[in-house]
Amino acid sequence: MSGETVTPETGVEEGRGSHSGAPADACPLARIEKTLPLRVLSPEDWRHWQSRGFVVVRQAVPREMADAVAEMLWQFQEMDPDDPGTWYKPQLREIKMKELNGTGMVEVYNHQSMWDVRQYPRVYDAFVDIWDREELWAEIDRANLNPPNRAARQQKRSQGFIHFDVDISQRPLPVAAQGVLSLRRQGGEIGGFQCVPSVFAEIDDWWDRQPPGSDPFRPDVTGHEIVNVDLEAGDLLIFNSLLAHGVRPNVSERDVRMAQYVSMFPADPGDEAQRQERLRIWSEQTHPVGDPFPGDPREFERRNFPRAQLDALGRRLLGLDPWT
Repeated sequence: MSGETVTPETGVEEGRGSHSGAPADACPLARIEKTLPLRVLSPEDWRHWQSRGFVVVRQAVPREMADAVAEMLWQFQEMDPDDPGTWYKPQLREIKMKELNGTGMVEVYNHQSMWDVRQYPRVYDAFVDIWDREELWAEIDRANLNPPNRAARQQKRSQGFIHFDVDISQRPLPVAAQGVLSLRRQGGEIGGFQCVPSVFAEIDDWWDRQPPGSDPFRPDVTGHEIVNVDLEAGDLLIFNSLLAHGVRPNVSERDVRMAQYVSMFPADPGDEAQRQERLRIWSEQTHPVGDPFPGDPREFERRNFPRAQLDALGRRLLGLDPWT
């Protein structure tokens, strides 16, 4: 990345999929010059984030908090964690973003355990470090339950699908941060997050060197090292949306990969339509609108779980209360 340092702008816009970010004219996240002291990340973590495009916050939440989300996911999916015969139910509704079909997405967004993670101070402070600002909104995102991939195990495939979540051909480059909270150990045969930091390191002009007709969402990473990241329950991985990444297939015998998608972005109190939509999703216990989000035809969340209670931080992270 360029050695230039700039300070972040305000505002947000919708990114591809479920992730929001700063406006297109804002600074690239990797070139933010810190003005606030680091709260969670170490100086080494910060350098790794800027140069490699991702950082891992170990034990971002207590194990019991991760366990609470995991237990809820089994209940929501109507699966028995001790009976693998219940783990392979058909997907209830087609996802319009085709590449997400069959990837273990769980259409739950507002459960108390999920909001407990979002409003946990250490998680919030990690994103304050990333954005160098305190006025943030939490992404209202879902979770993932990924049992062993029998086909992948039989075919002995392990690389998985490497992609970008944003259009890398855009100029200026899109700006967004994404996050994955591990609810169970992941790594090795269980699969998990993988990425290509060497492409991120030259992302400013990498696209310009690609041949005509290249897909800006599916990079050719031939010759680049694919880095696997192992996580324990409660670890939070935050990554720049300009980082090519993917999930390795779960080729274990009986281990299930489970995660909650957790991210935050600069709050935009001037966008009243977006704020009201966020309040509606939380209040009605429903899903965001968009191709990546099919929702749950059973309405299991609304029918079976009470509305999540938010503390003072959570109310600001939703947009229910103002930051100032």
